[in-house]
Formats: sequence, C-alpha cells, structure tokens
Amino acid sequence: MLVALLGAGIPVLVGAALHTDVGEPYQETRLYFGTERPDVRQTIGEREFMRFLDREITPAFPEGLTVHEGFGQWRGKDGKAVRGTSYEVVLLYPEKEAEERSARIEKIRQAYEDQYRQDSVGRSDDKVHAEF
Repeated sequence: MLVALLGAGIPVLVGAALHTDVGEPYQETRLYFGTERPDVRQTIGEREFMRFLDREITPAFPEGLTVHEGFGQWRGKDGKAVRGTSYEVVLLYPEKEAEERSARIEKIRQAYEDQYRQDSVGRSDDKVHAEF
C-alpha cells in the first residue's frame, strides 16, 4: 500500500492502492533467459530465441505473454561474472490455475536449459490482480 501525506499530515492512499478491487486474482511469473553459451563464442541470437518462444512458450501460453529484451549479469558456476543479452518473459494466468501452469513453466525452463546448455532459467512469481 502506498500512502502519501497531505500538507496537514493527513494520510491518503495513492497509486495502485486505490484500485484494490479491480480485476481478478492472477499469478504473474517472470522468466529470465540468458543467451551466453558455455564454451561457445556465439550467443543465442534474437531469431533463435524467438524460435524457442514459438516452439515452447507460446503453445503453453497461447492467450498471450510479454517479452522484454535486456542486459543481464549473473555469476557462473566457475564464480566469474557473465554478462550479456537476456530476455524476460512475463506470463499472467488465473491464480486458480497456478499449479497446472507451474508445471508448464517448469517444462519450458528445463527445455531451455537442455537445448542451450544453460545453468538455469530464473523464475519469479507474484500474486497480482489483472483485468483484460
């Protein structure tokens, strides 16, 4: 909840806190895909990542998703910093479907790790309210 103080020190709800009754309960999952390959100079390019998206992610979440291209940094198994292009995929789905959707997400993560020899695909989950 975000609270602002008016000139007289009166607390007032602002921003998203004003809209707690909007939308239905949803789960938001963000997946973080690195593009550096171990022991290979060529990274996973945009075209290759989009093929993975079309083959693996879109069929599991045909109602839609969002992809952000970014720059990531993480520590590899050898302790060295790895930096490079990354992709964040944002998935929204009804909270009541969370268990079944989580199984789909884990298959996607495993497929990427296996196909591209990645240490991991990051995942974060949050409960939100969404309306479409």
